[in-house]
Amino acid sequence: MTRLSVLDLAPVLSGGTARDALRHTLDLARRADDAGYHRYWLAEHHLAEGVASSAPAVLIGAVAATTRRIRVGSGAVQVGHQTALTVVEQFGTLDALHPGRIDLGLGRSGQRAKEVRAGAHTPAPAARHEPRVVDGLLIPPPFDHTSLGRTPLLAFSASLLHQPGAEPPGFAEQVDDIQAFVAGTYRSAEGQAAHAQPGEGAELELWILGSSGGESAQVAGERGLPFAANYHVAPAAVLEAVTAYRDAFKPSAVLSAPYVMVSADVVVAPTDEEARRLAEPYGLWVRSIRTGAGAPPFPSPQEAAAHRWTDEDRALVADRVDTQFAGSPATVTERLRVLRDVTGADELLVTTITHEHADRVRSLELLAGTWIG
Repeated sequence: MTRLSVLDLAPVLSGGTARDALRHTLDLARRADDAGYHRYWLAEHHLAEGVASSAPAVLIGAVAATTRRIRVGSGAVQVGHQTALTVVEQFGTLDALHPGRIDLGLGRSGQRAKEVRAGAHTPAPAARHEPRVVDGLLIPPPFDHTSLGRTPLLAFSASLLHQPGAEPPGFAEQVDDIQAFVAGTYRSAEGQAAHAQPGEGAELELWILGSSGGESAQVAGERGLPFAANYHVAPAAVLEAVTAYRDAFKPSAVLSAPYVMVSADVVVAPTDEEARRLAEPYGLWVRSIRTGAGAPPFPSPQEAAAHRWTDEDRALVADRVDTQFAGSPATVTERLRVLRDVTGADELLVTTITHEHADRVRSLELLAGTWIG
């Protein structure tokens, strides 16, 4: 059986508060634990009015304390905003409190944001701008982040996340430093040893998350680490990402063969019609993010229905809306099987946002009933 795991953003709902969101996360984690999910990961997002997972290490500790057996981790720590030592000390503390249950997922969001602001990000070649279906899996046109990278919000966010004048090191360098701190082999360029306590010798499961076939996939493959590809964030590049990872893979003390997890955005309800209704606000939420306004509190179906959509709006969010798996347990299970088979995923990571917490709990439990049994 292919393992099934959960990614949670701790969404703040329209009419709700961050306190409500965090309480819902703890409840959902307990339900996921009881339902048989393998992992429960927390995302990291900053300055987002509609997302309460800005401090994943803190939230991971709370989730691990309220659950029994499920692995708990980050999806992913944005290492461009922290030092390698800080990350290892945080997750070493979590491992000391909850040994053998903590995953450290790393992402290069901080470095990537810097590249986007500098204009280093370029759109995909024109030939790749046509949607295609690969053995039943939709691969939509890629979204061009160039205009989003020029919004004042991104530069302002960066100024609040970094000390003045600070520049994030290269992603590969930070991954190597994190591994060295955990292994107890860290040395500075001058040969000075440093030891993380807690952190050294921690039983962490280290992951790399990526949305393309670029540096993240290469780093994961070359270091023999497991890799999580983001179909729910960048569906256009998921096949490129997993192929680049497998092509770069070198056996390590961690893995003898590649191990891939692929994410998907899902909403499950008793019927396809109800699931589509519950999923309707997702497009409006993505639209706000992509127009540079940021992630607002997640709207209700009624708020989404009241929005006047333009053709430009629909085109802006089409790749994310068209690749959301919304339907009955049978419908979503079949679409997840297609995603697994086409990508060759060893594990699937599902993320669900609905306006009512009870609908999100039900979605998770319905899917577990058909996938996990």
